[in-house]
Amino acid sequence: MYLSPTSPLLFLANELRRRYARARASEDLGASAIEWVIITGVLVAIAAAIGVIIYQLIEREARAIDIPDAPGGP
Repeated sequence: MYLSPTSPLLFLANELRRRYARARASEDLGASAIEWVIITGVLVAIAAAIGVIIYQLIEREARAIDIPDAPGGP
């Protein structure tokens, strides 16, 4: 089967071969991925902690609001 040099299929096949060869040749790419996972995990934990703190502050202020009974209510 002949593929034109400008064929998208040939480009895709060559790109997959290049990426596969690059992944097999480099051993430190895994360490980079692990570092990104750790950084992301720390940022998610910080965001969750800030969210919990804000939620608690809002809930405390909402409970402090005194709402009188409506006139004519049960």
